[in-house]
This record gives sequence, structure tokens and C-alpha cells, in this order.
Amino acid sequence: MSLRARINAPEEKAGRGEDGHLVASYRAKLLEEIDLAEMSALSPAERRARLERVLGHIISREGPVLSTVERAQLIRRVVDEALGLGILEPLLEDASVTEIMVNGPDAIFVERGGRVEQLPLRFASNDQLMQTIERIVSTVNRRVDESTPMVDARLPSGERVNVIIPPLSLTGAVLTIRRFPRSFTLQELIGLGSLDEPMLYLLAGLVQARFNIIVSGATGTGKTTLLNALSGLIPAGERIITIEDSAELQLQQPHVIRLESRPPNVEGKGRVTIRDLVRNSLRMRPDRIVVGEVRGGESLDMLQAMSTGHDGSLATVHANSAEDALTRLQTLASMSDVEIPFVALHDQINSAVDVIVQLTRFADGARRITEIALLESHGGEPYRLATAARFDALPMTPDGRVHGSYVHHPLPRRTADRLYMAGQPVPQAFGIAHSADQLATREAR
Repeated sequence: MSLRARINAPEEKAGRGEDGHLVASYRAKLLEEIDLAEMSALSPAERRARLERVLGHIISREGPVLSTVERAQLIRRVVDEALGLGILEPLLEDASVTEIMVNGPDAIFVERGGRVEQLPLRFASNDQLMQTIERIVSTVNRRVDESTPMVDARLPSGERVNVIIPPLSLTGAVLTIRRFPRSFTLQELIGLGSLDEPMLYLLAGLVQARFNIIVSGATGTGKTTLLNALSGLIPAGERIITIEDSAELQLQQPHVIRLESRPPNVEGKGRVTIRDLVRNSLRMRPDRIVVGEVRGGESLDMLQAMSTGHDGSLATVHANSAEDALTRLQTLASMSDVEIPFVALHDQINSAVDVIVQLTRFADGARRITEIALLESHGGEPYRLATAARFDALPMTPDGRVHGSYVHHPLPRRTADRLYMAGQPVPQAFGIAHSADQLATREAR
């Protein structure tokens, strides 16, 4: 969208009544004062600063008489409407907000600290909400209308955006913006209570010893955050290929290839799937493959890669428990266009997967690793999981907090041997099981 079109868009009231007209009036006056050719040559930050300065002169010259706070608020709102996303702009700048959810023009929710709250904000009309949505999707060369009522995209600044509008949505236009997660180290996650120090040492050893790890959890449990932290433990000399729907991983190693899937264009052509990227990555001489999330037939290609020489790979999957993660991987792999019996898929998972790290988001918003499970079964055996660590939660306290403790179990001899051969110590808190009776094992379907 051109600069003139963005500033001189149909009236987008920041509020209702006189307040909204004031914003619209000053936006029109701002357009009369600025040199569009000069503004187009500026960076976004310089453009915003110039508009704020010009608008300040207009208010000083023409009024109204405002307090310092009111003046700053008016300037901010007019410029936000002209260049930004109006009432959503302050939310995007608030680092504590991890998700913005707009359920029609009259309901705006945000997630902070794992908890969802409704804000006393609203769009002036459904038209204003649609104009804001169109402004967002235009930045990634997409459109949203009745012929294309759903859009899922990543903004240049990193946020993931999902839009669905009528007739598919019965509550009006729905906009969901997921903030780009800040990169955390495992040490920082200990400070947040997501795991304890013995678990950190175990996970570090498992990554460096090239165990294939699946991070499992429901939506919003912190799978991408943990995957990024685990990926940070991969040695700097290895060639890492990351594959994602929306690029969120922020690896710092020098030899990282980042791949991102692509949706079809407006003609329905040009789609590149996660599966296409996984297949292509196998021809790129990877040392490690990191898949942001497996959700379809690509899980078969991922499993085959894990079991044919690409050890140390990492992926996430949506599941509510370690057992569910195995079942879901099997189901997803069956969605491939290659017809493979369920029994063969079962064998493939037993051969490919070494570790499942289960994440849970508790009622108080805290995200924790609730289990580190080692897959001990072979071939056609039923899935057999050995719990290495788990979080035992206590009932919620009157202040709404969930407390508990981390419990550690002895590691199977096979796991200990692999760690030893890779030069990785077995953390003292775990130790080594000398008999099957010492293992916290269970079978899964």
C-alpha cells in the first residue's frame, strides 16, 4: 500500500464520537503538511519521528490546548492510525504480551505470563478492523476477502498472523497475532521454573550425544521456546537445517540453513510444504535437522531421516503426553502418500525416536517440562517408555499458584552407554539402573 493510501485511508476512528473525529481531523491535516516523496525515502523509524514532529507543530499552532500527557496521547494515536495498526500498535510494543486475539471489533484479548485477559479496547467498527487486517496482510503481499477468507503468515518483524473472516467466522473478522518468542537458554528456563539443573545437564548430554528428541506439548506450552534452547546446545561446527511453517527459531551457530514453507498464491499455485522441505534437506548434507512442528505426512520423512544416519535431529509435535506423542507420530506418518502398514510405522518409530520431552502449561500460566521419557522398545515391541524425570504437581494454592517438585529416576544402561561413548557424563541425580526393576517404565499402545 502506498504511503498516501496508508495515511489517507478511509476514516479509521481510534475511538467513538468526538475523540475519533479529532484523530481523523488531525490525520487529514498531517497529510496536507508533509512531503510524501521525502517521507517515502525515510526508514520506518525516521518516518514516525518526522510525523510526530510535524503533528506537534500543527497542534501547537491550531490547538486544542492539551496537557502534556493528552498531547502525547493524541500524537501517538494519530501517527499509529496513519502508519501503524491503530489501537493494536501499543500492544505490539508491549514486551509482556505474547499473543493478541481480536474476536470481532468489540472483543480484544491478550496473553501475558501464560494467562489470557480481555482489554477495555474496541475497534470503532467492523470496517476499521478489516482495514487494520488488510494493512497487516498487505505487508506480506497477501489479501483477505470472501474468496480467500483465511490467511496464515509471518510478518517481516517476526510475528505470526492468522486471519479468518466471514462467512467462515460467525463472530466477525478474527485476528490472532502470535509474538516472536524471545530466545531463552536452558539456564534461563531454570530461573522460570520450567526445569531443574539435573534435567538441564541430562538434556545437554542427550543433545550432544546425538539422541533424536521429540518435544511434545499442547498449544502454548512453550515447545518452540524449548526447541530453540535445545538447538543452542548443538556444537558450532555442525551444519544445521531448520524447517518451519513460520520461522521462529533463532539459532546462533555459524552454519545454520533456515527453510520456511510457502502457502499457495492467489491462483492456488506455488505451495511448498514442510514435507517438500524435509525431503530437500536430506540432499543438503545436514548434520542435524530441526523441524519446528510435524503435523502431516512429513513425519514419515522425518522418521526415516532419524533412523538412517541423521542422528541428533529435533522436532516438535502436538500431544498431551509422551504416549500420545508416539501415537500421533504414527498417525501423522500414515497420512503420507506412501502406503505403509501401521506395524511398519510402529517399527520405524521404535527405531527413530530416542527421547520425548513433554511440556505442560498449568492453570497458573507456568510452562514446565513434566516428563523426560526415553523410548526403550525395539522393532515390533509395544512402545515402552522409561521416565528419566518428571514434575509432580501439588494442588493449586489459594493464591492461584501451582507448586511441585522434580523427581529423577535412574537411566537405562543403553542410554548411559551412549552418553559415555559420546563423552557425556550421567548426571549424579539420575544414576544408572542396574536392573529393570529400577527403571520407571511403562508400556504404551
